[in-house]
Amino acid sequence: MNLSLSGRRAIVCGSTSGIGRACAQLLAERGASVVLAARDEEKLISTVNSLDGDGHSYICADFNEPDNLRLKTIEHINKTGAIHILMNNSGGPPGGPLIEANTGEFEIAFKRHLISSHILTQLVVSGMKEARYGRIINIVSTSVNQVIPGLGVSNTIRGAVSQWVKTLAIELGPYGITANNVLPGYIETDRLKNLLEKSAKDKNVTYDQMVTETEKKTALGRIGLPTEVASAVAFIASEAGGYISGTNFSVDGGRFGI
Repeated sequence: MNLSLSGRRAIVCGSTSGIGRACAQLLAERGASVVLAARDEEKLISTVNSLDGDGHSYICADFNEPDNLRLKTIEHINKTGAIHILMNNSGGPPGGPLIEANTGEFEIAFKRHLISSHILTQLVVSGMKEARYGRIINIVSTSVNQVIPGLGVSNTIRGAVSQWVKTLAIELGPYGITANNVLPGYIETDRLKNLLEKSAKDKNVTYDQMVTETEKKTALGRIGLPTEVASAVAFIASEAGGYISGTNFSVDGGRFGI
């Protein structure tokens, strides 16, 4: 089984913390040259310096500004070369009931999660076609399988991203390019911590009680780690994952219920 990513170039979005950072680190360990993409330059520099190997770089851009992201990515690819792996990942929309969401919330989330991902895909796909090797991997959410109460805007946008990826899988498959969604469940990230803190406050319970309640919603009885999501991403990105495409790949510890 070939899990090496030696000779491959990867863009990893949202790569300065949580799942994104764990993915960047593992892809680098497997031999890929990693291009980090995020908006905080200080954190980008710190993360680049933490990666194994060499040839790593970064794009400092805000995914709420797709046109700027496009220009910076074009400039970077022209300087450094074709991309073989694209991992789209960005912070989730704020929580709240769907019926109370204003249209601006949908526009921001759509721009961040779908428009920006689409722009990046368009920019890297020609190099993937030439190499006859491409991996488009989107970090989405288990809400694609079962909507999560209190995350109305996120549920809506994640569903759109999932269908976008499945369509790409059909269109790009003939060129040796796969497209997949990775669906993290309850993963130890700042976003989950913030959501659990809010839920604990709403339910008038302690944060630890909220964590315990959440753990009981998984078959494995625990919250997952960003490195466990990264392991799935690295497998899909490798030659060993070459026959996986158009899938919703859950990494959720057997999450059930709502």
